[in-house]
Amino acid sequence: MANTYTLPKLSYSYNALEPFLSEEQLKIHHTKHNQAYVDATNALLGKLDESRKTKTEIDMKSTLKSLSFNLSGNILHEKFWENIAPKGKTGKPSNALKKAIEKDFESIEQFKKEFSTAAKTTEGSGWAALAYCKKHDKLLIMQIEKHNVNIYPMFQLLLVLDVWEHAYYLDYKNDRAKYVDTFWDYSDWNAANKRFGGSEK
Repeated sequence: MANTYTLPKLSYSYNALEPFLSEEQLKIHHTKHNQAYVDATNALLGKLDESRKTKTEIDMKSTLKSLSFNLSGNILHEKFWENIAPKGKTGKPSNALKKAIEKDFESIEQFKKEFSTAAKTTEGSGWAALAYCKKHDKLLIMQIEKHNVNIYPMFQLLLVLDVWEHAYYLDYKNDRAKYVDTFWDYSDWNAANKRFGGSEK
């Protein structure tokens, strides 16, 4: 099958984010969990291609539901890897993004508070995300369940945080709050700035 999805490459080594994420935690998350979403996505796309070629009917509802889950999981993980960086290499919000955050959240501190609360209170497995609506020039926080529930369609994702247990459990056990609070020292604003600058505002 042409144009298959591949595991996103990391721009840092597996031990570069310690003590935020241990080498073991990051390696398992990247090579096992993310790889599983990539493999499932490619298998489902292959299933759809094969059904078209052979004119064989498949359970479209369950196939597309599974594709949404796995493909969204891969996309969010790719953005997450770009949204974290070794301490000291994370940059800061650009002037444009800083002004937008202050316009919609009153301050950077208030935004971080709301984002952290969203991450800490996501039910079960999911994500917190800062997203931008081009049409209304507005930033909003998404509290995504699983990988594909409560998504705002057509919003540009600027900053995402994975709060599935597999993202932090080896290092933090059940202390999701500590993991979320530590994230801010490793959140890569350079990636968020680039995405915001490329949103065709």
